[in-house]
Amino acid sequence: MQRTKTFLLFAVLAALMLGACSKAPESSRPEARPAVKVIAEPIRFERAGTRVEAVGTSRAVLSAELHAASSGEVVAVNFEPGQFVKKGEVLVELDSREERLAVNLARIKLEDAERLYERYQRSSDSGAVLPTTLDTARTAMETARLELEQAKIALADRSVKAVFDGHVGVSEVDPGDRVGPETMITTLDDRSSLLVNFEVPEAYIGEFRVGETIRLDTWSQSMPAFDGDVVDIGSRIDPRNRTFVARARVDNSDDLLRPGMSFRITGDVEGERFAVVSETAVLWGADGAYIWSIVDGKATRTPVRVIQRREGRVLIDGELDAGGIVVVEGTQRMRNGVDVAYDAKRFADAQNDARGGAGDSTRYSETD
Repeated sequence: MQRTKTFLLFAVLAALMLGACSKAPESSRPEARPAVKVIAEPIRFERAGTRVEAVGTSRAVLSAELHAASSGEVVAVNFEPGQFVKKGEVLVELDSREERLAVNLARIKLEDAERLYERYQRSSDSGAVLPTTLDTARTAMETARLELEQAKIALADRSVKAVFDGHVGVSEVDPGDRVGPETMITTLDDRSSLLVNFEVPEAYIGEFRVGETIRLDTWSQSMPAFDGDVVDIGSRIDPRNRTFVARARVDNSDDLLRPGMSFRITGDVEGERFAVVSETAVLWGADGAYIWSIVDGKATRTPVRVIQRREGRVLIDGELDAGGIVVVEGTQRMRNGVDVAYDAKRFADAQNDARGGAGDSTRYSETD
């Protein structure tokens, strides 16, 4: 009986020891670390920009100083300063009595010459008029025609007309004044748009291009800002101040601006394309700036060079691809090779938004 109890006790102990040995390997297995959850965003590319500031002076898109073509006495002034006139309108009339008489006389001479030539031509068919006589009559007729044209031109020069649609300026000419070709009658400006000339440092000769949009501010506090487009770039560098001349066109359909006004000009010149990330993504170490990228689900430390800082964003240069993944929050937990979790669907949506022209960096966080 005693032997039986001893045997049973040994059997129970053996069973307990076998059970403990079978469970030991499971408890000794290392637990897998969960992926680090972060906030990430796609890497986009933008052009680096430099702000150019200058002062420019404007002129009308079309501008002319009007002078009389001949000397004479003013008999009529048909405009008021600032008046809008149409092309061809007579603005000033000079005494034209002699010129009108000359036109009438030339017309009579032409009519006589034409009748004589026609008579000689009919007679030449019967041989009554020599060919030389007919040629002389033809020459006289053509000469009379030219004299009539000259007389008409001289008569037209007795008036000053608008050469295009625009606004006339102030005039010092009154009826009774004698004027000549050297006398400026008035100015004429088509100010539907203005051309603004300004100087740009030569460092931007290859970057400041036709088609660039610039901002123009007047010196008046009540005036709004205006946008203009660069339409011309000078072909020379001024050796005195190392600048080149650029010209912009500004719409003035509201007629708020005037030729001769000066403007404060601001323009953003685009440079090379660089990766752009949120400011929180850029970290600094002993070797310089770096970011944490996510490659195949693992954290990768990528050295970068800071190119330009913008509001909340940084342009960087490095071995980066558009559409790559950069960690913007949770960087303090990053180590090379650490598993990183992020929402792939939301990341793809953010990439599509960026391709569609969204200017903002789309940020999103990991979800369970």
